Amino acid sequence: MSRMDTGLEKKLQSCQTDQQFPVSNVTQEETTGELKVRVNSEIAELPVEDARIQIFNPDDPERILYEGTTDANGVTDVFELETPPLEYSMAPNENQPYATYSIRVLKQGYDTQVITGAQILPTAMGQQNVKLLPNEESEELGERIVIGPHTLFGDYPPKIPEEEIKPTQESGEIVLSRVVIPEYVVVHDGVPSDSTAENYYVRYSDYIKNVACCEIYATWPENTIMANVLAIMSFTLNRVYTEWYRNKGYNFTITTSTAYDHKWMFGKTIYDSISNVVDQLFNNYLSRPNVVQPILTQYCDGKRVTCPGWMTQWGSKYLGDQNYTPIEILRYYYGDSIYINSAEEIAGIPASWPGSDLTIGSSGAKVRQMQEQLNRISDAYPRIPKIAVDGVYGQGTAEAVRTFQKIFDLPQTGVVDYPTWYKISNIYVGVSRIAELV
Repeated sequence: MSRMDTGLEKKLQSCQTDQQFPVSNVTQEETTGELKVRVNSEIAELPVEDARIQIFNPDDPERILYEGTTDANGVTDVFELETPPLEYSMAPNENQPYATYSIRVLKQGYDTQVITGAQILPTAMGQQNVKLLPNEESEELGERIVIGPHTLFGDYPPKIPEEEIKPTQESGEIVLSRVVIPEYVVVHDGVPSDSTAENYYVRYSDYIKNVACCEIYATWPENTIMANVLAIMSFTLNRVYTEWYRNKGYNFTITTSTAYDHKWMFGKTIYDSISNVVDQLFNNYLSRPNVVQPILTQYCDGKRVTCPGWMTQWGSKYLGDQNYTPIEILRYYYGDSIYINSAEEIAGIPASWPGSDLTIGSSGAKVRQMQEQLNRISDAYPRIPKIAVDGVYGQGTAEAVRTFQKIFDLPQTGVVDYPTWYKISNIYVGVSRIAELV
């Protein structure tokens, strides 16, 4: 396997040990965070327009603090919500670093949905994704979603150590000859032996975003977020590649137990700073020379739990503060031989990334395919203008791309870069499958 040329390959520098937690020099001026609510139908996953959104304190459900409605894309305007000071999330702290709110979603013809414990961090943009179950007779209260404490603040069991590379000699254990990014992972919401725990089918990139939002703070440096996302993806792909649980007789890919895997929470608020990183890196993982399988990159918080030889989350944050690159952070913990690799195959995608950005002046089959996909997506998201399917990237195509990027929280460049290409592909696959069912 060849190394990925990311520009991250630099010589490691010296740094403080993980046991040293410097006092944050961040002031307490930042006391608000932002939230958008996105509402889709649970049956068809189509956007729900004119859903009423009510935000309130979990201890006082009758006092509505903020209200809004969703637009034709199923998305609200941005709510600006009060939060604790930014410094609480920048160093280990006994104070809760985020505010928690409850969200009630009401729409005629659907069950009412209530989410309790949405976590709002200062300076961060969060998105609460909600799926409503159609119910033509009433607005009954659906299943209440309760989001638990963040793993850096709550009390969760530490990871049980495992070997980072699984043996390949045992018959039947390794079933893949190459690393493939799966379309979905099956998440078991409990310890492996709990047969009563529910299994969830979750898109791979959505799973990674959820886990990262559960395990690191969205206020941290981007390089720290990237390093942690790479570790989470590599760990997850090791479970996929080795079929670790299926070869033990279980019917799932990974669990939500921090003793065995990562924390994943149904309904978790997702933050743009983390989501954008996953969109950029989602086909990457960590490798060692002459090892095919992704490395099982384990970690701990570095404050309540120590884990020599593993990355620590707080330690990675302080290295990010010192402008260490993602690969420098990872090599500080996992050694000089670790490097960033990329999977050649991504399941569930109609066609692979063309290899360079599509922009005004581009032409050819890839442009035509992207235009066809955008027109199909616009049937479900009518704010996206219809465009000519001619294989020529003109101003009309750029405007349609820019609208798509705005709806799905991507930088509004009008250029189909790597994250935009795969987001278009994912949404196209989703709406196409919906059409087959209705």
